[in-house]
Amino acid sequence: MANFRSSLSKLSFIKIRRFSALRDQEKPLSQNLGSYIGPKKVKIVEVGPRDGLQNEKQPISTEIKINFINKLSRTGLKVIEATSFVSPKLVPQMADCEEVMKKITREPGVNYPVLTPNLKGLEKAISVNAGEVAIFGEVPPEAVAKIAERLYKMGCYEISLGDTIGVGTPGSLTNMLSAVRKVIPVERLALHCHDTYGQALANIYCASEHGIRVFDSSVAGLGGCPFAKGATGNVATEDVVYMLQGMGFHTGVNLENLVRTGNYISQHLGRQNGSKTAVALTAKNNV
Repeated sequence: MANFRSSLSKLSFIKIRRFSALRDQEKPLSQNLGSYIGPKKVKIVEVGPRDGLQNEKQPISTEIKINFINKLSRTGLKVIEATSFVSPKLVPQMADCEEVMKKITREPGVNYPVLTPNLKGLEKAISVNAGEVAIFGEVPPEAVAKIAERLYKMGCYEISLGDTIGVGTPGSLTNMLSAVRKVIPVERLALHCHDTYGQALANIYCASEHGIRVFDSSVAGLGGCPFAKGATGNVATEDVVYMLQGMGFHTGVNLENLVRTGNYISQHLGRQNGSKTAVALTAKNNV
């Protein structure tokens, strides 16, 4: 039976996406939450290679993508969303998805989920042994809690509330959490934030105060949504790790290695690292 990581991503709380494991015999690390997520432990889901790069206009070579993922694998991150099995006409940057999945070095203890928007993408993902997939679709705002409850009862192991265009605030997030927590145990919830209005870290802090311990983020603040005009990048993983570690949480991530990896991909994209933490630590320690 497939296990699901579900994500309720919103354009004003309107979108839903779902992650699922493909192989019954090999449960993804993110499913076995109790083994490494406790009161002071958190899990970071790195989405940079997929969500972070999908909207880039300039072509990025397959070699750079593979090196990027391999470097992330050596930072202590346990979940790295590697690519997306989508139409190359719609998202050209992901056209090499199969080659990427075949050639990355899969570190022990690290899971590499992928996004699949349709059955064709799912079949391709299975062919390259993807451990998890993401699927998305439209839902009305008032149905979020009800949909989350249904997915949970179907066997979904994690429901991720997402703000894909970065309009959420701690106030609106609290309202959403209040509704969803009535039907889903808090230890099965996660959060996916974009930083369009500068609210992402505040929202993550708010969510942590409500007991959420799983957070999506993108190294160097890479990303955006190709179908959401004006949406900026995901919250930077370096900033999330720095804040959570400062709050006393254990992330398992080597921040210095993470900064180096963010600088690596930023240099290849021809821009400054979008993480304030990375910029400060690079200047201070020359990492």
